[in-house]
Amino acid sequence: MPEVVCMKETRTPHKAQGHRQRLRERFISSGLDGFHDYEVIELLLTLATPRKDCKDAAKAVLAAFKTLPAVLEASSHELCEIKGIGPKNALGLRLVKAVAERYFKKKLIHKDALNNSKQLFDYLYHSLRDKTREHFEIIFLDAKNRVIGTETHSRGSLTGSSVYPREVVHAALRNAAAALIFAHNHPSGDVNPSPEDVAITRQLVFAGKVMGIAVHEHIIIGENCYFSFADQGYIARMGREFDALGGTP
Repeated sequence: MPEVVCMKETRTPHKAQGHRQRLRERFISSGLDGFHDYEVIELLLTLATPRKDCKDAAKAVLAAFKTLPAVLEASSHELCEIKGIGPKNALGLRLVKAVAERYFKKKLIHKDALNNSKQLFDYLYHSLRDKTREHFEIIFLDAKNRVIGTETHSRGSLTGSSVYPREVVHAALRNAAAALIFAHNHPSGDVNPSPEDVAITRQLVFAGKVMGIAVHEHIIIGENCYFSFADQGYIARMGREFDALGGTP
């Protein structure tokens, strides 16, 4: 009896083209509803990969980095180590993340940060949740608490970042800010503030008081959650502490 050899099916260019067209039509019809994460990546890869099937590469990169956000956070070097991902694909994936960050950032500008807390949290969560190092962000507000700008003050290690009140005050004055909101991420996902987090928040509140710049909030971003120094009463308590000391640090 002749030996039966089973061959793995491979997509012909025609089949691949039809598949990617169906993906695009699904997106045009209903957005990303119903898409698996690997299909989102696959659709992005097709933009820089003419005629070639991108499903295997999409599944491979997702398997390597585990989550869609982690794929978008990966460096170009890391992405290019995955079979089927080239420099153009890496550029496309990283560009999507950068555009999304700018989109959320621009939506905040000239909005009342205290009355648009949902947009504020959306921006902070999107921009900080998947960082593998601590990032400390400053949001600058005008006298009406409208956002006039944002800035990444520092990038640190897995467990901390360097924050200097003098430099923060300088940045606030440079941006003509009347008030500030701070945020940083905990790569571990645990949002409980460390003693260092409490200490630097106190220093920042005191420095702001000296310069007549209000500190409204400091938020720690973790895995699907956040910690608010304002909601927990820290900011108000630190303000009272400064006043009790006679207005001196």
